[in-house]
Amino acid sequence: MKRLFSEHYKRNVIELSGTWRFATDPDNTGEQSGWQNGLADAEAIIVPSVWNNELGLLNYEGCCWYERKFTTNGGTLLLQFESVMTLATVWLDGKKIGEHYGAFTQFEFIVNDVSCGEHTLVVRADSRFDKHSFPQRYTDWFNYGGIARDAYAHELKGISILTSHIAYELSADLSCATVNAELELYNACAEAVCSNLSVEIGDTSIYNDKVTLDGYERRLISTPAVVMNDISLWDIDSPTLYTVTVKTDTDDLIDRIGFRKIETKGNDILLNGKSIELLGVNRHEEHPDWGFAFPPKLMKKDLDLICDMGCNTIRGSHYPNSKIFVDMLDERGILFWSEIPMWGCGFSLEALKDPIVLERGFSMHKEMVKYYYNHPSIIIWGTHNEIATYSPEHTYPISKKWSTYLRENGGNRLITHASCNPLVDDDMDFDDIICINIYHGWYRYGGYDGKLSDWDKMVEQLRERRIAKGWTNKPVVMSEFGAAALAGFHSHFDTVRWSEEYQRDMLEYTLELFHKTDYMRGTYIWQFCNIRTSPSTDLNRVRYFNNKGILDEYRNPKASYFKVKELYHRYSKK
Repeated sequence: MKRLFSEHYKRNVIELSGTWRFATDPDNTGEQSGWQNGLADAEAIIVPSVWNNELGLLNYEGCCWYERKFTTNGGTLLLQFESVMTLATVWLDGKKIGEHYGAFTQFEFIVNDVSCGEHTLVVRADSRFDKHSFPQRYTDWFNYGGIARDAYAHELKGISILTSHIAYELSADLSCATVNAELELYNACAEAVCSNLSVEIGDTSIYNDKVTLDGYERRLISTPAVVMNDISLWDIDSPTLYTVTVKTDTDDLIDRIGFRKIETKGNDILLNGKSIELLGVNRHEEHPDWGFAFPPKLMKKDLDLICDMGCNTIRGSHYPNSKIFVDMLDERGILFWSEIPMWGCGFSLEALKDPIVLERGFSMHKEMVKYYYNHPSIIIWGTHNEIATYSPEHTYPISKKWSTYLRENGGNRLITHASCNPLVDDDMDFDDIICINIYHGWYRYGGYDGKLSDWDKMVEQLRERRIAKGWTNKPVVMSEFGAAALAGFHSHFDTVRWSEEYQRDMLEYTLELFHKTDYMRGTYIWQFCNIRTSPSTDLNRVRYFNNKGILDEYRNPKASYFKVKELYHRYSKK
């Protein structure tokens, strides 16, 4: 796992990034032809990457095969993939070891009794859509395919640590934390093993005892609660991080946490007891030259630009971002909203009743919590985006189930969904904050004619709706709003759409309105930069890009970037 720190010192980890052998399989006959045993005709490809950036494959949707040889000391291996788009099937030496569905969440398979020496790893990545797809075909981003993030082979010895969650409750004065570790352990040996097990947070030992597991046993354990006194809080201005070290006699797992409390009170969002205004942008982890295989150097550049603009938060639209990027947010004190890839306009009412679709979404929530739990920067879990909440029969049960899971298992986070139906959406019953996606001044909605003045009417309607539903304890955040601009297109007339001037003035109008509205406590502009979209949908995006970015796809600023920077810096000083 590529992180900003070393996760293991005892464990040997073999990095599988680099050159692989690659072949397309448009008829999906590779397995019938024995490709799981190795590729006869193949070319070189670099992993991580997306195949759509290879010449001639821009619009290829289907199956592709990857092969890589590696050498190991043998024993028990944990084969780990950070992201394969979208259905991954994995073989080791011709033997199928597992499948995983979901493009943006990590997964791994454990294989026992692997011999010492060279082995062949084969992966089939399938990016095709069908009626059970998650997301569905109709999405406002490009459907890349491939092994989009890093892959590793871990050599496990004895009792190994698979995951660690540090759960805590802060005292009323926020000076102390009652802490326990929730660990997933695995015995990599065929026979029972007894081992020392210790957990340290910074310089404080919170657990030290022996544990015994049967051969190949996997076990979840929760350590007794321990009080840590005089803790330093993780905050926007002082993002203090503590190193978490879990050890057995043969393995270790290193992570970082920060102690902080996020909550709501009336109109306010409180971080460590202090009211904050969320000043943010929506950001896709996408680049026209890299797709979703986004290099850490570009992550840093994005974050530098976002911080320069005065943002204190990012929404990771619409999927879990790379863990190394969230590490950067942890270090910088930037707040993060993480969600699964449920872009609701593409989910028909039929799909919202499909048990396979819904189980895939629920599994993605579980994986997001499993692998991102310890990140203090994540203050919001998003259940879904713009699904058909005008039809509560289809959406209310989903919102209830998923929000309940996240509230019970996701640590101290705010739960929400992004709604484009705010005046009829009852799923907000389950949310801590009300989040609204509306594009007045750009799109025309029923009862509105697309003018900027429509925003003033909407603000009052939302006020009345919030009071009528008894939601005055739920602050409102504008989770999407904006206008498209073609970079370099200017006009003397500020009402000319697609011009940089129109986008700039529209954002100024809306940001000033939302900032002075008493029940609103945050804004996420749509969006940070232009992104590629698919020509296979009927969205009719100019250049096949969503051009609502305040920077272009190569991170060059439009006029609105400087206006947002001016306003966000002014708001943050109040």
